[in-house]
Parts: sequence; structure tokens; C-alpha cells
Amino acid sequence: MHRFNEADAGAAEEALLACCGSHRWALRLTAHRPYPDIESLLAAASEASYDLRPADLAEALADESWMPQPLLGMRAPGSQAAHTALRAAHAAYEARFGHVFVVCLESVAPEEMLDTVLSSIRTRLANDPDEERLIAADELRRIALTRLEHLVATHSEAGAR
Repeated sequence: MHRFNEADAGAAEEALLACCGSHRWALRLTAHRPYPDIESLLAAASEASYDLRPADLAEALADESWMPQPLLGMRAPGSQAAHTALRAAHAAYEARFGHVFVVCLESVAPEEMLDTVLSSIRTRLANDPDEERLIAADELRRIALTRLEHLVATHSEAGAR
């Protein structure tokens, strides 16, 4: 926490943007430093996530599409047919909602990821755009909190060496 709290504003904002691609979210968390502990930081991050405007959410979702990684679930073990179905589901989702599919997979076992992602996409394709925007925002919030927790833990370990 100390390294995050003491980092210059630009470095802190850049680190936060790796957790959630909304500049407003990152600026808000940067501006409210120092945080006494990780729980306070996570609570502030969660609150800032709930306050994202539609444009902020669109910015964060667009940032997710630029992440240098394959489609969500594509690295998971599974048959070629399942991976083909997953690619098609991702394409259908993006065509319907105009952004990449996001879901927090923090507690999902690797062997269950492909099925979980495919099932989630198929279920969420039935949502209307407003409902899906709320679900995507909550999933993005959960992903950002997981990334933030990892970021602070990594910085704490690096500072302890």
C-alpha cells in the first residue's frame, strides 16, 4: 500500500488504468490517496465503479478489447468444436452489444472456464441492452477489484524485497 500511496499521480493513474480502463475511475482513486489499507482502497474502487457514467463504462469496455489476450475462455482446455462455438458466441455478443464480453472468472477452475464463459455469453445474449450494460458494469467492477488487489499485493511484495 505504501508504494501505491506514495507513487506520483501519473504512475498511480497508469497502474490503475491497467485495472480498469476508465480515466475517471483511475483519477478518482488517485486523487483520494492515501488509503490506510487494501480494504479501504477496494471499497473506494468499488464505489467509483458504481459511479461510472455510460461514457466511462464505454471507455473501460473499449480498453478491454485492446487487451493483448485471446478471447475470454479461448485458453481453457476444450474441444475444437467448443472453441469454435465460443468464437461464434463472442462474435454474436459483440455484434449485439457493441463491446467485448466481460465476466469475472476469479473462482472458476481452469477446466470449467470454457463452459462457464460459453454459458454466460449465451445467457446474456438474451438480455436487453440496458440490462446487459448493468451486468457488464458489475462484471467489470469485479474484474477491476481483482486486478487492483493483485496490483497492490505485487507492489507490496516488490517493496518488501
